[in-house]
Amino acid sequence: MESKEITKEQALSLKGYKHACHIMLYGDTDAKLFGKIPTKHIVLMQMRFDGLLGFPGGLVNPGQESLESGLSREIGEELGVALCVSPEDHLSTQLASSPPNLVCHFFVKKMTEEELREVEKAAVVASDHGLEVMGLVRVPLFTLRNGGGLSSFLSHSFIGNSRSQLLSALRTLGLVSHHDLEAAVTRADKSLHSKAR
Repeated sequence: MESKEITKEQALSLKGYKHACHIMLYGDTDAKLFGKIPTKHIVLMQMRFDGLLGFPGGLVNPGQESLESGLSREIGEELGVALCVSPEDHLSTQLASSPPNLVCHFFVKKMTEEELREVEKAAVVASDHGLEVMGLVRVPLFTLRNGGGLSSFLSHSFIGNSRSQLLSALRTLGLVSHHDLEAAVTRADKSLHSKAR
């Protein structure tokens, strides 16, 4: 989905638009896959009811609540845990081309590994678990010898612009090197094109 970057202030001044807020929860880790491959970071996404990957969040009404309090409410429903989202967690705002009259606000929140584990545990008993949300998944930020890992993950189906939000956040936060990220995107795009044939 093509989208246009705008400021949060511009978005809030628009009339007749819906506002969707989503968040990427992430943190650092010393864990190693199979005791050998450093995972370095934890990034959480979720499998939605429709089988698409996305981020926790949903529609908010800026006329009744701030973007941050609306997103905190959505997190509570989907993940079963209260998380405070602040204006400093805001990363980007985009005017979506489809559906029309939708603004997508994207936030990122750094947490400790223990806090992220608590979120993962709470999500299993959240009110939306098994209904709107099928479960949380960790994004594999590494590349295996056979090309698996991040490139395989990026070849899955994502809702709306969540794939581009993920890539933008990984670049902005420096969670994956530019070279490794571009290589993973190239492999994923080739895989997607071969599946489409």
